[in-house]
Amino acid sequence: MYAVIRTGGKQYRVQKGDIINVEKITPKRKNAKKITFSDILLVKDNDATVVGKPIVEGYEVEGKILEQGKSEKVIVYKYKAKKDYRKKQGHRQPFTKVEITAVKKSKADD
Repeated sequence: MYAVIRTGGKQYRVQKGDIINVEKITPKRKNAKKITFSDILLVKDNDATVVGKPIVEGYEVEGKILEQGKSEKVIVYKYKAKKDYRKKQGHRQPFTKVEITAVKKSKADD
């Protein structure tokens, strides 16, 4: 069973055991380690495929937060020819490393 989830403006194909880097997620509680993704766009279960319009109701994806970090530095360099204008800037995008623990039907539907 796998699902396509949407988080941080991006889409990820996930199944149990996957480890993904997503845009930084701040948990509601300070030391919370569990997270639930509710924006599920597609679920593939054995032979059945459920496509959302735009999201699938009745399913959820659970994950465990492994680490918060920053990606590699990206250098942004701007200049204008013949104008003596140069600007060098660096950026490190924050991310959250998440391990997917379950793709399942939500309890509300049982």
